[in-house]
Amino acid sequence: MADKKSPASGWPLVKGDFHTGDANSPVAVITMGSHLDEQGICDAGAAMCGSCKTENLGLEKVIANYIANPNIRFVLLCGTEVKGHLSAQSLIALHKSGVKDGRIVGAEGAIPFIENLNDAAIKRFQEQVSIVNIMESEDLSAIKAKISELKAKDPGAFAADAMVVEVKEAAGGSGEEAGGEVRPISGEMAIITTRIKIIEKMVTDIGYRDRFAAGVYAGKIEGVMIGLIVSFTLIGFIWMG
Repeated sequence: MADKKSPASGWPLVKGDFHTGDANSPVAVITMGSHLDEQGICDAGAAMCGSCKTENLGLEKVIANYIANPNIRFVLLCGTEVKGHLSAQSLIALHKSGVKDGRIVGAEGAIPFIENLNDAAIKRFQEQVSIVNIMESEDLSAIKAKISELKAKDPGAFAADAMVVEVKEAAGGSGEEAGGEVRPISGEMAIITTRIKIIEKMVTDIGYRDRFAAGVYAGKIEGVMIGLIVSFTLIGFIWMG
């Protein structure tokens, strides 16, 4: 039998839109934008199961609860992607590439900014769990079968003890708390926000290119002038000779 460790006292530590099952299970399930029979999924062997609708606070809560339980070694992604927020894609990007300057590297969601997780917490998440992606599947039989498959591969608890991080819930912003559930901004607003950020980046890139082009042009003019001066100097020496 795989070795197990005790989760942090009071686990799961962060409230959210999820159900819990066997804390010794190596599998946690995220249904992303779908609401399935989450208690049934837990009864099938998952440590916890719930949706995740935002690519910032929602992901932070998920990760905080996972690293507080060293027994969780697989994160099974299923259900539908969240329009605009792309929380599944953002989670995969975070697991693969981490965070730079507070932003998830490679995330395509509207506001993929991480504020409550430091580098150590993110590294712990990357090392502790493997991502198993069956996104767009809402078939409970397939989900339960995958849980059984992953449980059979249980590598045992992560070597380090539970890690506890505090997730502070900012007022307003990209998601609001209501009864323990993150309510994301609408998909349409998220898409608009994303497009504004893309336009801002394009404008910035155009400015960089313009400055580069101006520098190249100035360098060419300077080179021509230096060439003319050298040529005239050589001609003068020839005449004087």
